[in-house]
Amino acid sequence: MISVNTEMTDAAVSSVGNCSASGRDAAQGHQARWQDGILLGVLPLAALMVLEQIPAWAFMWAMALDIFFGCKWLTWRRTPNASRVLFGVALSYFFAWPGMDAAAFSQGKSCAETPNRADWLFAALKTIAGAALVWFAARETIGGAAPLLTGWLGMIGLVLLLHFGLFHLLALAWRRGGVGVRLIMRAPLAATSLADFWSARWNTAFNGLAHKLALRPLAHRFGVRCGTLGVFLISGLIHELVLSLPARGGYGLPTAYFILQGVGVLAERSLWGRRLGLGRGLRGWLFTAAFAAAPAFWLFHPPFVYNVILPMLRAFGAS
Repeated sequence: MISVNTEMTDAAVSSVGNCSASGRDAAQGHQARWQDGILLGVLPLAALMVLEQIPAWAFMWAMALDIFFGCKWLTWRRTPNASRVLFGVALSYFFAWPGMDAAAFSQGKSCAETPNRADWLFAALKTIAGAALVWFAARETIGGAAPLLTGWLGMIGLVLLLHFGLFHLLALAWRRGGVGVRLIMRAPLAATSLADFWSARWNTAFNGLAHKLALRPLAHRFGVRCGTLGVFLISGLIHELVLSLPARGGYGLPTAYFILQGVGVLAERSLWGRRLGLGRGLRGWLFTAAFAAAPAFWLFHPPFVYNVILPMLRAFGAS
């Protein structure tokens, strides 16, 4: 699930406008945005070409990877001196790291904090626990009861295996080698505000890209509030491609989920939200859980579970 960086103030938007006063710079930025839009549009179209030829779950992965590598390319070509980076380093960024922090790879080795044994053990335990959940769910899909529950167990296992487990191990490996990458998942359960959850803790690979390519231009043109809702709307539409389209159903539910997240972020930042303490402490934690977790069935809706996740788990169990 794509993270969204919502951290922008009115002063920051004003500074963006001042910095973009040059007509030449504005024209170049406009051209770059068109090129970005074309690239991000062509890759999903490539996945659509095989929609009818492969299983729904395989199409889900194809669409997700097309969007992923499109975002990878955008971050890489925006990185200073990226063209002078060794080819092997560039390949490592594209194929051996799920994050979007291209600068960490283009700069070579940095002063990354060396992980300790507890870090490795924690990451390994999450990986093993995720693999065990996926294995259990895959076995349950063959003649098991409660298919919806089984599908959710499989999804939780996949997220635990990949985002919390393997991606954590990869981050530790790169940091051990001196590359200053950041964790993809940064203790999301500890978030005490919805803005903190989406901008700094959950799937942080995409928040910088969303900030630069979506939030800043939208906020500059329409204001911070509309820009914030716009970024969540874009995230919802992307999830429609990855979740609803392969499921052939549930259209609109992922978008509704992310619009609700944007409304929640604006609510906790409002005057009454600050007075109620919705962005801090226990109240903030409860507010975040209520908005992010309670309506999660809109995001991973039943058509997605039945038509994508369960067939994928059956394929795993049969192999």
